[in-house]
Amino acid sequence: MMNTLFVAWHTKESPPIWSPVGRLEYAQGVYRFCYTRGASSLAGFQPFDGMRDVHQVYESTELFPLFKNRLLPSSRPEFRSYLTWSGFNPDMPPEPLLLLGRTEGLKQTDAVELFPCPVPDSLGCYINLFFAHGVRFQLPNAAPLISQLRPGDRLQLRPQPLNPADANAVAIFSQGTPVGYVPRYLATDVKRLMSECPEQEVRLFVERVNEDAPTQQRLLCRLHACWPADFKPCQGAAFQPITTHCEVQ
Repeated sequence: MMNTLFVAWHTKESPPIWSPVGRLEYAQGVYRFCYTRGASSLAGFQPFDGMRDVHQVYESTELFPLFKNRLLPSSRPEFRSYLTWSGFNPDMPPEPLLLLGRTEGLKQTDAVELFPCPVPDSLGCYINLFFAHGVRFQLPNAAPLISQLRPGDRLQLRPQPLNPADANAVAIFSQGTPVGYVPRYLATDVKRLMSECPEQEVRLFVERVNEDAPTQQRLLCRLHACWPADFKPCQGAAFQPITTHCEVQ
């Protein structure tokens, strides 16, 4: 079970600037949230309602409303489809943090997203599932192509250092057509994997195509890569907790 997610926030100007601003954890029946140093360094960020003190560790036996409201209620008629779109068995709903990590808790009404920090699998490899970002910007040109994709189809990764919105952007292509982007929180690490892993060990596949889903859940991808010996994702200063009392006991 996933027990740690980072919480990111981005500015509203163009291009937006984003940073991790908090960390959400679950252990021994308790949810714990604390702010990271990104909350202090990202211009314009304001602490979340109900959690205004950036130096405090917040604990609750229930998922905090800020994050619970980012999960589709099980009473909604599309809930089973929502789980299927994300690659889960609707008869065995996942733990809340696992679902938040896959869907990123995105809402059109704010600038918050959640993501897990990658960890090596049992074979010491990098394997990550994520929804392609920016799909709506590729439509309608990419729509017919995306609808023809099938699980297991190969996709291509192409860094875009001249991208005016993000010099770290990594675009996702299929048959020479852009269909989306690697999520921002993964882009820098993916570029490093592409430069340090043997080319044949960095492979991106279609996991699912959800034609009836919102665009942010249209294309679920699976990335396979090596895990370099000194590779440590989520280690920058912005990821570090402001308070020293934030570690799970």
